[in-house]
Amino acid sequence: MKLSLLDKKLFIFDLDGTLVDAYKAIYESVNFALKKLGYKTTSFIKVKKSVGKGDRLFIRSFFPTNKIDEALKIYRAHHKKALPLYTKILPYAESFLDLLKKDGKITAIASNRPRYFTNIILERLNLKKFFNFVLCADQIGYRKPSPRILFAIMKKFKVNRNDTVFIGDMTIDLETAKRAKVFSIFIKGGSSSVAEAKAYKNKKIFSSMKELLNFYKRQKINQDG
Repeated sequence: MKLSLLDKKLFIFDLDGTLVDAYKAIYESVNFALKKLGYKTTSFIKVKKSVGKGDRLFIRSFFPTNKIDEALKIYRAHHKKALPLYTKILPYAESFLDLLKKDGKITAIASNRPRYFTNIILERLNLKKFFNFVLCADQIGYRKPSPRILFAIMKKFKVNRNDTVFIGDMTIDLETAKRAKVFSIFIKGGSSSVAEAKAYKNKKIFSSMKELLNFYKRQKINQDG
């Protein structure tokens, strides 16, 4: 399927792994909780593979059921401090967001990360100015891959699915888009592989945000030319 980004009105982004890199902050916080409760620390790779479904389900990957509440409390207290220290915006993400804003596109975030921590990231990296709306799973009571988070954003701006694109770095994002019947863009480099992404239809794969930005710019040049 040929993708015309210029025809899209609403650009919805996943946050972690797509626009920002918070893996080190997550890694530091979960290992702090593990050590605090007397457990062996985990690897960066396992942390990266376990993210994406919200912090409670993430913690369940590392702690027994009877320790989840205690571990989550420790994790969140540490994460509040770790996020500002270790989170960074991914290359070319800001340039793409700025260009979309200048072109009058509607931009939003749909994240499984709790709203409190999402706001810490956006404020720390000065990204709020780029978005018309930010919606997190804990605000609506449904996590991706439930399509309800995308439905809520589309409804708010009265934009239909054909005029919407969802951009993420995990198969959970592709699955969310599939259930919402929205075209999706997969950015390589996050928690899911290209091989996993290829199993989905109605999507386009980019190796980086830079490649996506250049793709958009080329379409603008061709349109103007």
